Amino acid sequence: MPKVQSINQNLQPDTLPNFRNMGVTLRTVLLVNGMALLVGLAEAVSWIDLAQRMIDISALLQPVLLSNLLLLFVLDPLLKRLNYRQGVAAVLVLAGLVTLAIYRIGGELYSPSGEYGFFHAVRNALLGSSIAALLLAYFRLRVSALSPAVQESRMQALHARIRPHFLFNSINAVLGIIRADPRRAETALEDMSDLFRMAMAYSGNMVPARQEVSLAQQYLALEQLRLGERLKVTWHMEDMPGDALLPPLMLQPLLENAVYHGIEPLTEGGIIDIRLYRSGNEMHLEMYNPCQEQGDHHAGNKMALTNIRERLALQFDIEARYTVESGKDFYRVHIMLPYLKEENS
Repeated sequence: MPKVQSINQNLQPDTLPNFRNMGVTLRTVLLVNGMALLVGLAEAVSWIDLAQRMIDISALLQPVLLSNLLLLFVLDPLLKRLNYRQGVAAVLVLAGLVTLAIYRIGGELYSPSGEYGFFHAVRNALLGSSIAALLLAYFRLRVSALSPAVQESRMQALHARIRPHFLFNSINAVLGIIRADPRRAETALEDMSDLFRMAMAYSGNMVPARQEVSLAQQYLALEQLRLGERLKVTWHMEDMPGDALLPPLMLQPLLENAVYHGIEPLTEGGIIDIRLYRSGNEMHLEMYNPCQEQGDHHAGNKMALTNIRERLALQFDIEARYTVESGKDFYRVHIMLPYLKEENS
């Protein structure tokens, strides 16, 4: 079974950044080098002097930065076991020790005269820890800034699962067949009950892909009861790993848009094409639906995509992305995110 954590844990600022995340690494490199450039600009008296100072600073900065990033990447699982204060202390000590070690290894490269070697070594170690503290503060503030938007999008996702028009349409669809086909109506009521139970039970950061697909299929079964042969669905899951994990409530809002803004306005209906597959270290989700040549379906899709984008930004940073392709008579969404495996207890 997957390790389930409340999504509210994502909203807590007191967590270390994911040091194996590409976005965290890229931001660290850019911020540290940006600070170095500011120091060089503050001390330089000419462009030539600035270039020379940047060379001198980079001679120590780059080995320290890359070594720290490599060690944090390796130690990330261990750091996650510590509470926030212990993790911060460990990162600060690591940054100072790495700076000190590289300074001592560099020897005369960093202290040609050797007269102030000890002072310079301690100073550089403290600077390394100070920069690490500033970076940790930045990532903490970034999570705090993103949390309200993600919390709001999470609530929108939950509320969308029980939108009144969907509930009323489902009930009306059941009432329409309860006399002609009571067995089918009973099955539909069971599906509707299961759908809402599953939707409201979602509380984790990630869920098994098969569970997300099951909820989506329950939703589509109810919509097919209402739309009949006008709604057709094609699933392509041959290359979907059985142990794949997905963010919860991702498929259903996209399907809801495809139904309400794509299939329903079409007199003849259409086919929704869904593909779930793995490519390398990425999971891909593609969804295609026809739509009217003119209409407001583009506006109708914005809320779901904004919702998904905000949740992916907090969970995966730049490692997750999506593209949207729309034409006069079609709409296609392609979401890419890291392939994460379900952990067995």
